[in-house]
Order: sequence, then C-alpha cells, then structure tokens
Amino acid sequence: MRKKWMGLCLGLMLAIGLAACGTGNDANDNNNGGETGGETGGETATNDAEEIVKNNCISCHGDNLEGRNGPALAQIGSKLSKDEILDVIENGRDGMPGNIIQGDDAEKVAQWLSEKK
Repeated sequence: MRKKWMGLCLGLMLAIGLAACGTGNDANDNNNGGETGGETGGETATNDAEEIVKNNCISCHGDNLEGRNGPALAQIGSKLSKDEILDVIENGRDGMPGNIIQGDDAEKVAQWLSEKK
C-alpha cells in the first residue's frame, strides 16, 4: 500500500512539474514575438495580423475572407474604418460574439482589415 502512495505522489509531482515548464515556454515565445512585432514595423505586424485572423476568423469568414457563415471581409476596409472594425471585434455584431480577439491583437487585425479595399 505504501508503494502505491509513493508512486502516485511521484507521478503527480512529475505531472505538475512538466505542466509548469510547458506553460512558461509558451508565454516567453508570445512575449518575444510581440516585442519583435512592435520593433520591426509594418511587415511583421501584417504577418501577425494574418496569423491571428487565420487562427480565429477563417472558420466563419473563409480562408480568403470571402465569407462563409459570417460576411465577406476581403474588402471590408472600403465599408468600415479601423475604429468601426475594432468596435465589431470588441463588441460583436449580427451573430458574431465580441472579444474573440482582444488587446493588441484586436488592434493589429482591425488595422490590417481596414486596409482591405
């Protein structure tokens, strides 16, 4: 019985230790990417925005922003300003929940989409 408890405790400590290590590495990678994006300028910000859209938006707006369940965004910049797009991202609209993207990422995506004309 004692060996079972020792094994269980050892396994639990190992699992907690590995989980903690994995989380720290992801956070550092995200922070470094964010700092680099701010320092290098437009091209990195555009790449960041495209990646953010790819990860969060294409399921509804399509791979090429042609629209699926949600409206087409391929030329949304000719209809809405950056601030209007940011408002939709933050507050939602017509079936789209708000805050799917937040903070600096929302700003980057709003800027990128506002240039789609």
